[in-house]
Amino acid sequence: MIEAALPFPAIDPVLLRLGPVQLHWYAMAYVAGLVLAWWGIVRTLRRQRLWATPPFNGAPPATEDDIGDLVAWATLGVIVGGRLGWDLFYGIILCSVTPDAGGTCNGLPGDFLVRPWRLIAEWNGLVPQLRGMSFHGGLIGVMVSVWLFCRKRKLNLLAIADLIAIFAPIGLFFGRMANFVNGELWGRVTDVPWGMIFCSPHFPAVYGNVCPAGLLPRHPSQLYEAALEGVLLFIILQLAFHVWHRRPGLLAAIFFFGYGLFRFVVEFFREPDAPFLGFLTMGMALSLVTWVAGALLLRAALKPKAA
Repeated sequence: MIEAALPFPAIDPVLLRLGPVQLHWYAMAYVAGLVLAWWGIVRTLRRQRLWATPPFNGAPPATEDDIGDLVAWATLGVIVGGRLGWDLFYGIILCSVTPDAGGTCNGLPGDFLVRPWRLIAEWNGLVPQLRGMSFHGGLIGVMVSVWLFCRKRKLNLLAIADLIAIFAPIGLFFGRMANFVNGELWGRVTDVPWGMIFCSPHFPAVYGNVCPAGLLPRHPSQLYEAALEGVLLFIILQLAFHVWHRRPGLLAAIFFFGYGLFRFVVEFFREPDAPFLGFLTMGMALSLVTWVAGALLLRAALKPKAA
């Protein structure tokens, strides 16, 4: 019998209970990511020397009020895009390819027609289970909301995208840590010394059973993602910002390439939702799309400026 070398911390996924109202760590991860990104962007805009040279010529790409309003638009984009992205990528595309994908599909995509409320959330009695969120869907939602906002305010889309990109890893870090606390999106079975059995006394109330990941130690892939997509990508982008922030779009391209690379690598350690295309998981396939988006941004950033 394989035993995990590291115990899984028994942290309650619910941070606070007030009668029927529950505040989850997962929700707080979204709040922390958005608030800290807002704070970081505002601080960056206040550093006038960063914007003294072309193409900005002393004028930052947005005002603090602009960013405050943009946060509201981006929040809506994250939530709507994240959920609808899960519906499309996993509930429809993945479950059409692998309809017997157990806990992932559970009757989807056909069940969307019978129980359309599943497009919004899974429900356990009167309690919505909002774990079905897609990062790539949330990313698309933010892209659309930022594009609409910049068009409305007549702001430089690429420069705003760069500001968002250099702080986006903060939200990724907190999101993956929340996944770890929830004991979800676990890794593949392993015999490495740091393998964990994803079991907690709090899980029955969430999953309806004791140990949904089984009793074998697995890679803590959520922590791998927090370290790579969160910490390392944040450091890379902060360093790159001081060198290339005068090339609007380049930092956003680096974010897309970096996230795609790190997510692709971690997919080898993360338990896939279901088989997709050969060895490619859905996460890998979507990472290839982020590289395409990164290439388009890179082309725009390096395009010679009109005289």
